[in-house]
Amino acid sequence: MRATSLTVAALAAALLLTACDDGGAGDGKTRDSKAGSACVGELAVEFGPANAAPAAGDTGNVPVTVANRSGGKCVLAGLPTVEFDAGGTSTSVAADEAAGTSTKTTLVKEASTSFTLTYVRGEEGGSKSLAVETVKVRLPGSGKTQSFKWSYGDVALKSDGKAPDASVSGFQRTGD
Repeated sequence: MRATSLTVAALAAALLLTACDDGGAGDGKTRDSKAGSACVGELAVEFGPANAAPAAGDTGNVPVTVANRSGGKCVLAGLPTVEFDAGGTSTSVAADEAAGTSTKTTLVKEASTSFTLTYVRGEEGGSKSLAVETVKVRLPGSGKTQSFKWSYGDVALKSDGKAPDASVSGFQRTGD
């Protein structure tokens, strides 16, 4: 009877491990986020702290750090998507022209990268400002959006009066 219990337990453990296999964790393979693999969901995102713009018309920078916790290599194919949420209205933040469009960033296990959200501070409550409450960040290849509280003042609008005077850089190498 004991041999049967051990066999059943071993079989159950093997099935659990197989069910959790995401096609590359710990096996040294690269899991491409463009293909929608699980690795992008295992990346940790940290928003800030910022080099905040102190007054209207000044420029501020908010670093966003992305760390690989997936157990293997993970590829970010493309640029992050950032939106400002101001009282229920979402506005997309454009990519910086220097960021390019078809970038690939490979993160090995425990590595990190970052991108920068640059913005121009607007006049508080002004008609040419966006009263941002929340920033939404989505990594390329991920359907998951992460929200962060915005505490850096209103964001100026561009001359069209609709788009925020802000941009998102491409991924930059961090660490050694």
